[in-house]
Amino acid sequence: MIRRYGLAGAVGRGALVLAGAAGLLTLGPSGSAPGPATVVAPPPPADRLAAARLAAGQRPQDATAWAELALAAVDRARTTLDSGQLAEADRALARSLDLGPERNYLAQVGSGQLANARHEFAAAREFGLRATGMAPDRPAGYAVLADAELQLGHLPAATAATQRLLDLAPTTAAYTRASYDLETHGRTEEAVLALERALELAVTPGERGFSAHRLGDLAWEQGRPEQAEQHYRHALAVQPDDHFAAFGLARTAAASGRTEEALGRYAELVTRVPQPQFLLEYAELLLSDGHRAEAEQQLATLAAEARLATGPVDLQLARYLADHGDPAEAVRLLTEEWQRRQSPLVAEELAWALHRAGRDGEALPQIRFAAEAGGAGALGAYRGGVIEHALGLPGAAELLRTALRRNPYFSVRYAAHARELLG
Repeated sequence: MIRRYGLAGAVGRGALVLAGAAGLLTLGPSGSAPGPATVVAPPPPADRLAAARLAAGQRPQDATAWAELALAAVDRARTTLDSGQLAEADRALARSLDLGPERNYLAQVGSGQLANARHEFAAAREFGLRATGMAPDRPAGYAVLADAELQLGHLPAATAATQRLLDLAPTTAAYTRASYDLETHGRTEEAVLALERALELAVTPGERGFSAHRLGDLAWEQGRPEQAEQHYRHALAVQPDDHFAAFGLARTAAASGRTEEALGRYAELVTRVPQPQFLLEYAELLLSDGHRAEAEQQLATLAAEARLATGPVDLQLARYLADHGDPAEAVRLLTEEWQRRQSPLVAEELAWALHRAGRDGEALPQIRFAAEAGGAGALGAYRGGVIEHALGLPGAAELLRTALRRNPYFSVRYAAHARELLG
């Protein structure tokens, strides 16, 4: 059952309560039961990964030091997208478990974080359950569990894990996850409040940068490119290797009509990090600006990545296949992914692939599932409108208007198409 949240009201010290008949998410300790005693820890080092490497080198027989190294490596990989850091985390976890095979809580947490980073969400859920079963009053296991349950489409379970995390440790890590949970349920304004709180509580450059760039993402989704740009610049000022913030600046430049600047930013970014989403949006901006040869180069890179891809489906590569490659192959891959996880994100991409393959009747329940979960943004509303338009359904025009109302800049390619269909 999908939980429906309503704003019950603000409570003391800026906390926010979101309540509904099916559940409760309180942004801050609930106060219904005493939590563990608050421990005032020293501030973490500015470079957590370097400090963790040093500690593991100084204490090579310490299982905890190796687990901490793994956690730091996964955290760095989250923004740098450096797969080498995930490999380092894998090695550090193996060493930690070799030294401490029993009751190694941090290694279970690290294994869960690594599995989430690799999109192995079912495995991550198992690690999260082990960690929370091992230590029900320690927060890190609930962070792993919340991430995995959300990606698996287990939305009530994700909310429950997020709430437990908030109750145990209302830190930046908890509030950023609360923002994801709220955004998934379509509660964008509350998600912004959660991220603002996350930014207030941030103590490392990584935490500050991540919170700021996520605020930029939410501003972008609300059709506010100028505000988004401010957040992205803040993120890069404190965390210069935050590639998603750099991507955001390219997006906002394009939305603001600074096309040459946007193209330059995209070009620099994909040279450093040829990530599918970056390549795809760069190619579509090139196409819209008449640079077909350069766009074909980016699409060729995406085609090569799609051929070489193994393991869980990258949703951005599936989007490339649906829009610029082989829609039937996108349907095949996304159908397999849907069998693994019934996530609104997967449902939306599968619906679009089915539409592109000419199977709109099959696409309709998938796009409606994604919308009913509450997480469909402007792109999701557009896709729903296009599918309903193809089927001759009366709700198509309103969905297309909703997409443009939410974010007139949601896609260089498809925002123009929405206007054309409404024209």
